Amino acid sequence: MMDALLRDAEACAAARLARPDDDVAETLARVSWGVIAEPGDGVAGALIAELGVVEALHVAMEDSRFTLSDRVIGEAQRRWRPRARLRAVTESLRGAHEVGAGLVLRGDANWPESLDDLGDHAPVLLWVRGDAGRLVSFERVSIVGARAASAYGESVAAEFAGDLAMSGTLVVSGGAYGIDGAAHRAALGVGGATVAFLAGGVDRAYPAGHQQLFERIQASGAMVSELPCGAAPTKWRFLARNRLIAALGQATVVVEAGWRSGSLNTAGHAAALGRPLGAVPGPVTSAASAGCHRLLREYDARCVTSTTEVRELLGVDTRLGGSDASAMRVDPDQIRLIDAMSTRTARSCAELARIAGLSDTRVRALLGLLSLEGRVSSDDAGWRLRAG
Repeated sequence: MMDALLRDAEACAAARLARPDDDVAETLARVSWGVIAEPGDGVAGALIAELGVVEALHVAMEDSRFTLSDRVIGEAQRRWRPRARLRAVTESLRGAHEVGAGLVLRGDANWPESLDDLGDHAPVLLWVRGDAGRLVSFERVSIVGARAASAYGESVAAEFAGDLAMSGTLVVSGGAYGIDGAAHRAALGVGGATVAFLAGGVDRAYPAGHQQLFERIQASGAMVSELPCGAAPTKWRFLARNRLIAALGQATVVVEAGWRSGSLNTAGHAAALGRPLGAVPGPVTSAASAGCHRLLREYDARCVTSTTEVRELLGVDTRLGGSDASAMRVDPDQIRLIDAMSTRTARSCAELARIAGLSDTRVRALLGLLSLEGRVSSDDAGWRLRAG
């Protein structure tokens, strides 16, 4: 794939336009990894760390031996190869140019080194619309919470974000409805800076109702994604995106969250990274605060009720104790497969493998488990999700 890209005049021209001072091969290889691998792919990260981004791409596309086990690298190759299209790499670069998105790579002045704490699961690149310099702000706090937030939750999120942003703290969140949106708007409202990590390409406003908010974020902050332009947001990508929110913030505050809220996934990543974690208490009768109370009770999150306490959290270097944070996590491969399926359209195993970014063998194994649970069905046309 690498050799073919370097012979492709259009791809090389697009790479030079995106990164005029960089090695074309390095740029194309980074973009290629963003196309073929799902966010947080640890095998891809291990390959790149061991061999460098260009040689790792050669290994991904060829039957080469590597220090990882043959089974691990073989499984990964079967995930990556169905997506290895030269046109997709060129389209990623062209799409970014059309919307004015910049490409930030490790080693750049605007690369946030805190993301490197993710190890093999760190992103290989970031697409940024807006001011990439915000990513390396001196003080950064991640504020997350429920989409279906209460008036109480949105009020607290706005108070925290506005007060912190006014004093120069970067507010990091995910651009979603509810708590995320309240935090972004409050930061912008006081003339502060905010960064939104997206689960799809930076050219796609999701949710669509936040189009105007995203435009405001670009004007004084940044919209960021590790996915190429045109990539659709899926449930798995939202979960993968959460690790970046947790990694960029020097502390994470969960304002409001249900018992199984995706915000607990962000909290789990903060725990794994050793980031300070705060949770805002709510009424004991409120289902919207059940997740925060769970964090306080089971995960030794700090109770925060004011921006003063959030600032104290930013100055703390501690790890979550208590129960195993992995209890917050779910099988990521299963989420990716379910995202790729439809209740109406039947799809073959090969098609599901390509869409989900999994190997054919892994897809067949997961379909067997989902079939036993009664969640999928198959016929001569392929596999479907069961309704309900």
